[in-house]
Amino acid sequence: MQRHAWVFSGAIEGAVTKSVGIAEVIDPTGNVLGYGFSDPESQIVCRIFHFGPKPETGFNLSFWRSKFQSALDLRTSLVIDSKTDTYRLLHAEGDFFPGLIIDIYGGKTAFLHTLIDATKQWTKTWLDILLELGYTQVYHKHSHDKEGKWLTEKPEEVAGLENGLKFFVDLEKGQKTGFFIDQRDNRQLIKNLSKGRKVLNAFSYTAGFSVYAIAGGAREVLSVDISKDACNMGDRNVQLNFPKFKSHTSITADCFDYLKEMDEDFDLVILDPPAFAKNKASVDKASRGYKEINLSAMRKIKKGGLLATFSCSQHIDRDLFQKIVFAAAVDAGRLVRIVQPLSQTADHPINIFHPEGDYLKGLLLYVE
Repeated sequence: MQRHAWVFSGAIEGAVTKSVGIAEVIDPTGNVLGYGFSDPESQIVCRIFHFGPKPETGFNLSFWRSKFQSALDLRTSLVIDSKTDTYRLLHAEGDFFPGLIIDIYGGKTAFLHTLIDATKQWTKTWLDILLELGYTQVYHKHSHDKEGKWLTEKPEEVAGLENGLKFFVDLEKGQKTGFFIDQRDNRQLIKNLSKGRKVLNAFSYTAGFSVYAIAGGAREVLSVDISKDACNMGDRNVQLNFPKFKSHTSITADCFDYLKEMDEDFDLVILDPPAFAKNKASVDKASRGYKEINLSAMRKIKKGGLLATFSCSQHIDRDLFQKIVFAAAVDAGRLVRIVQPLSQTADHPINIFHPEGDYLKGLLLYVE
């Protein structure tokens, strides 16, 4: 048994359960393989959270609490400290808890994201455990719902601390869970590389990379995003951390257009676009999009410049992403070297039995 968490409909012999809840998974000889959350309307009809026989106590509060505590122990040992109180507490399959993501902001505010109906059914249990663990403000969003809701009293403002830098977060209107926590280590890398550089942060969202670049001593920083609201929040985050820094500019624009027309004086460019490939059918189109933005950046970046480029599309694997960037370098006619491969943070662990969890891939490039 390879312990992959997903059971596809085509792998089921006989009728598939039509109920949403916890399903028992057995092999053709009748041996129990494990238990998972059923999702009968999906191609992935079951997501296994426990392999082997059912625990003697069943799947009670104590069972779920132990899973939460195991996840928290990992974060406590690797991520949480006096300078970082913003982290992912539960990372679905990465924490052997498929169908559930929980992000923490400011050490007390939890964004509870149920990805499938089966985990939504247990919302009250997840809330009770979060409250037990000391997370006093909980916002819940279900993937199939347009809007989420506060399960506790709504705070006036949500903010978090990351590597000593502060960020406002909009849980209700922001992308995904409000802030891209998975880029924490890569933002720190940008900080270390920014001294004296002119920096372009494309697809800047709420200016996470920009704030780090300023912290690292960048002489000038431009943040470009198509969302005016995101740019406004980015300005607030810059002001929150560096009220006296006057060389940051937010530009509301389509990044594809901006990259084609931008000045050729940036010596550090960050490309952190949203997922272009939402499914396998969109991989070809997404690949063209990734090539286009990387080609534009490589054509315009200064000689000896650094390009940090990313893809968070699960369906674009590392090998394909590197081939896309290679093709862009060929067409740009520039000599390009990979300085460092980049990935997601420790609080977004990759279940070794579930390679699909390796979704964030990036390259730090030196462009001659």
